[in-house]
Amino acid sequence: MSRIDFYHLQTTDLEHTLPILLDKAYALQKKILIKIGTSERVDYINTLLWTYDEESFLPHGAKSDGNAELQPIWLTSGDDNPNGAVMLFLIDGAIYNTAELTKFERVFYIFDGNDADMLAKAREFWKSVKEAGLESFYWQQNDQGKWQQK
Repeated sequence: MSRIDFYHLQTTDLEHTLPILLDKAYALQKKILIKIGTSERVDYINTLLWTYDEESFLPHGAKSDGNAELQPIWLTSGDDNPNGAVMLFLIDGAIYNTAELTKFERVFYIFDGNDADMLAKAREFWKSVKEAGLESFYWQQNDQGKWQQK
């Protein structure tokens, strides 16, 4: 059964949080898919992951890079899973068919709690996940930026 974790950003932004969570997920040596809200943002996140930290390396690629099946981390705005990922990150309001979520061991839904539209999308997705009977957890940042399960 899939585990879906909702990460409610309040004190840090996606650009800071995503690489940290990806580092932890990548350490598990499982393939990762990142579904991003728009194709323009795929390019932005692709660049971010190459430049966010000089001392860290997250091997990844997107359609423009090719060789999807060889990439441990694949970025897309579509519903494809060409690298056979078992971990899914949903960012920038991206959603995935709830029935298809069971193909993943773990799903990370990261959203900006300071953006009313993203908050509304997260609530809608939370509702569909709960209605599907999937195991879900909700994490919110406290004032110090630490994650607390709610």
